[in-house]
Amino acid sequence: MSSTVLVTDFDFPDLDIERELAGEAGIDLETAAADGPEDVIEAARGVDADALLAQYAPITRAVFEELDLAVVGRYGIGVDSVDLEAAGDHGVPVVNVPDYCQDEVAEHALALALSCVRETARFDARITDGEWDWTAGRPINRLQGATVGFVGFGSIPECLAAKASGFDFKYLAYDPYRSVEELDEAGVEKVGLEELLERSRIVSVHTPLTDETHELIAAEAFATMREDAVLVNTARGAVVDTTALAAAIEAGEIAGAGLDVLPEEPPEESALFDLEDVVLTPHVAWYSEESITELRETVTRDVLSVLADNEPTNPV
Repeated sequence: MSSTVLVTDFDFPDLDIERELAGEAGIDLETAAADGPEDVIEAARGVDADALLAQYAPITRAVFEELDLAVVGRYGIGVDSVDLEAAGDHGVPVVNVPDYCQDEVAEHALALALSCVRETARFDARITDGEWDWTAGRPINRLQGATVGFVGFGSIPECLAAKASGFDFKYLAYDPYRSVEELDEAGVEKVGLEELLERSRIVSVHTPLTDETHELIAAEAFATMREDAVLVNTARGAVVDTTALAAAIEAGEIAGAGLDVLPEEPPEESALFDLEDVVLTPHVAWYSEESITELRETVTRDVLSVLADNEPTNPV
């Protein structure tokens, strides 16, 4: 009897990649449009699913308790939507794509930082409103040789540092899980969070969302940062207290922010919307046509591999 993979939810135009790979492996592929765990459970029971491929749907403890699963695959790097403790309790491997979209996110973070420092979004908005005035973005200070602080230092900030080598940046990193020796080898100085905030012209957030990092960057952090500092977040929205961020920018505690992620997506409203010193993008840092293909192929192959009784390539 053939195994069945349920794609719980997706926003791709189609599932041609997944269907082709599943077909080659002799595996059935079914789809759903699940929003919550109850939807996931109902859909999986309806097709007798052995495995799940999930994009945004929460895979909670209830899912693991109610279903007999061989593996769960998550479209992406982050796995905060999957209850990993429950997966472990039920002996279900979880796979993701840990090296997914590294180039794209690194490039996007740098683009946000440059836009904030060079005021490109502000100038564009003013020109659209009929104003042609180079002083609208004053003051703009040179970025060459500035200090960049990474909150979390994994493969994406390492990629960013390499791409930005021509700027002659000084790199700092706050990451309790990386050793001084590891960071030295990458050309990065390991520091505490407070020191990073005090010294950095650009603060770029790259941590996963956990209980430890939820609103890690909040009012106290903004009070510690330089007045000319720019915050960039391409990680998870809830790592930053955006209400406190808006207040800090309005009060002149920091210069601005470039955010690709927000605590609520899509946001209904935010104090950030009315601030010219904020550049927002719709959680798109991951995107390129190439990255989508790599994402889908990689996680699907890993799920199919587990169903074939092989060890996963990317276990969380």
